[in-house]
Amino acid sequence: RAHAAGLEPALAALAASRPTAVNLFWALDRLRERFDGEPGVALARRLVREAERIHQEDQAANQRLGELGAALLPSNATLYTHCNTGALATGGHGTALGIVRSAWRGGHLAGVYAGETRPWLQGARLTAWELMQENIPVTLVADSAAGLLMAQGRIDAVVVGADRIAANGDTANKIGTYNLAVLARHHDIPFIVAAPDSTLDPAMADGGGIVIEERDGDEVRRLGDTPLAPEGCPVYNPAFDVTPAALISAIVTESGVIESPSPAALADHFARSPS
Repeated sequence: RAHAAGLEPALAALAASRPTAVNLFWALDRLRERFDGEPGVALARRLVREAERIHQEDQAANQRLGELGAALLPSNATLYTHCNTGALATGGHGTALGIVRSAWRGGHLAGVYAGETRPWLQGARLTAWELMQENIPVTLVADSAAGLLMAQGRIDAVVVGADRIAANGDTANKIGTYNLAVLARHHDIPFIVAAPDSTLDPAMADGGGIVIEERDGDEVRRLGDTPLAPEGCPVYNPAFDVTPAALISAIVTESGVIESPSPAALADHFARSPS
């Protein structure tokens, strides 16, 4: 029989699994709100219903932000994306990949370059697979090829997701995102962040306060059972980095587009967004 007190350790373990992602805490808090009332089967049913609502809301939010983001792109655009932000990472449509899907269905997407996303290779293993399943033209590249592609004029916009967005527009996302933002600025390419409103954190003044998850060094030293570096080689393995708002062209959520993110622009968005 499910009891609220017995579920708290499970919620705490889930929260500790990804300290950078604010919408994880948002979802767990919504489930915690269902603890009041009859325990046992009734509690389990309340939690399942709330989880299903979160899933349905996320699907609708992704569809809407996909449409809003696609409207920002030039005709026949070629995009660069990083990590996985698609159906496998969300309720079904995706955030940055939601923009990709919406643009493709609207007939104004030429194709996508997907960075491999070291060290877990989400771009290679997940994003490339998702796009190939839908026959969306995708080309997989090593992360280090992004600058050359931009210099060659092959990229019209960079589209990425976010795990947390601070009140000034600084954005935490998969490690390597900051590199892309710097390259995009140098080459005068739009850098677009796509994320649901649940990722916005008005309590976080700027990116300096965002906790960056660090992971086991073997994720870099090895690929499965294959060693890639000398045994015991010291490794710094942050899972995320923070992109300053000044490098972001627009943040796209289901409730609107925040052009040139700033504290004032974010405050205005918070005031207009549903609570």
